[in-house]
Order: sequence, then structure tokens, then C-alpha cells
Amino acid sequence: MVEDFLKHYAQKIVQNKDAVSIQKTMKDVDFCEIQIYVASSDVGRLIGKDGKMISAIKTFISACKAKDGISYKVSVQSNT
Repeated sequence: MVEDFLKHYAQKIVQNKDAVSIQKTMKDVDFCEIQIYVASSDVGRLIGKDGKMISAIKTFISACKAKDGISYKVSVQSNT
């Protein structure tokens, strides 16, 4: 659910929509690490000015903890 939302949201922001991919790794029963891979030219778009875009994404995803009890760590990386 969370990774589907992140993929669709990231595709709305970036220019190279085909390069967006999500990798979800369960580190523990209640902790998940999600990496968003985008084209190197789109990393800045997803992070946003002063990190405001990725901060907003992380805030929204952290609200999912109330529903499923899992903490999330979200990071953005380049495909290349």
C-alpha cells in the first residue's frame, strides 16, 4: 500500500516517470525501509527546495504507522 502510493506520487513529480522504482525492505517486524529510485536528473525534484518535498512525503508516510503499526524510513536514490 505505502510503496504503491510512493510510486504514483513520485511519478507525478519527476520528469522521467519510467525510471521510478520502489524497493521495500522489512528490517524488523515493525520497521520497514523504503528506497525511492529515480533518474539522477529528478533526485532534486523529489527532494525539493530545502528538503521540503521529501519531508512532506516522510510526514505523510509516518502517519501510516497509526494504521499498520510499522515505522518507515524513506530515502531517495539515483538509478544510475
